[in-house]
Amino acid sequence: MAWPRWKQYGAVFVFWTVLGLSYAASSVISARAEGHPATWGRPLVWTFSDFYLWMLLTPLVGWLGRVGSRGGWVRFLGVHVPAGLVLASGQMLFTVSLYWGVFGAPPSMQGMTFATFLRTSIVYETHLGLITYWVLLGALRGIESQRRLRDERLRNSLLETQLVQSQLQTLRVQLQPHFLFNTLNAISALALADPMQARLMISRLSDFLRLTLEERNTQQVPLSRELEFLECYLGIQQVRFQDRLVTEMDVAGDSTRALVPNMILQPLVENALRHGLLDKPERGTLRIATRREGDHLHVQIEDDGLGLPPGGPRDGIGLGNTRTRLDMLFGDLATLELSRRDDGGTRVELRFPYQEQAA
Repeated sequence: MAWPRWKQYGAVFVFWTVLGLSYAASSVISARAEGHPATWGRPLVWTFSDFYLWMLLTPLVGWLGRVGSRGGWVRFLGVHVPAGLVLASGQMLFTVSLYWGVFGAPPSMQGMTFATFLRTSIVYETHLGLITYWVLLGALRGIESQRRLRDERLRNSLLETQLVQSQLQTLRVQLQPHFLFNTLNAISALALADPMQARLMISRLSDFLRLTLEERNTQQVPLSRELEFLECYLGIQQVRFQDRLVTEMDVAGDSTRALVPNMILQPLVENALRHGLLDKPERGTLRIATRREGDHLHVQIEDDGLGLPPGGPRDGIGLGNTRTRLDMLFGDLATLELSRRDDGGTRVELRFPYQEQAA
């Protein structure tokens, strides 16, 4: 229970008070039903001294419960059998003494001595005290077990979250060297053939890396930010493809605030360029479209390139990495579909839950 400490103590006090009042009321009602005169003073003193003492003994019983649980049944019984007898006897002696000190002998037993009154009460009250001890012990052990189970679940949940975050970070970091090596190879090819274009590509590569480093510890970013990465990356590729590449953006305004996995689009666009448009002799078109569909975000990347190989698509680093990240972030709520376009080329479609960054 995530209550403040004073609220917990207040709830315990109210519980024992209500229990004492109910027992006192039961005693008064029973006496009057049997035709005996009954007042509230004696039952209230008896029950409140009884139950309030058990309330004060609750931390001790809880401590004994923890001590007795550190072993088998022999230790458990070795702790609680004598402890129950001692506490029940002590509680009985306190209650009887307090009652006698306030009221003396009961009205129906005038002339009775304290020793006689103690003997008449010892068996019943000790037995009741033992029952109270074991019930209280069982309740406290149940609460303790529930708390430990809750803490264990929370600890496991935190460990799972940390593991997932670590795995996602590893997957995302894999993309940067993969993309970087491909870009450096392209720069190397241009260095002798067209030094000016190579310098331009290096400049745009620097801008792209700066953007990725700014978000290096973030797993999800707004779609508008992701599109900035993508435009920077496409600027690099535009240098490489020259006039053989046409890009089209169809981004719905209500989709730009959606959170998307960081660098989720770049590897898919890279696949479209490398496997679809790079070897196409004429001009090719790359189209990126996003829109919100109810509670989901739909992202579509398509090209009019060479299309999928005859044997069907194979997941490389980019595609396999993207599938894994979507599965870890969204589970069955996310899908990635790769298909042939009717008029040639390839289409990749992503769907995952629509979420916006908290203000």
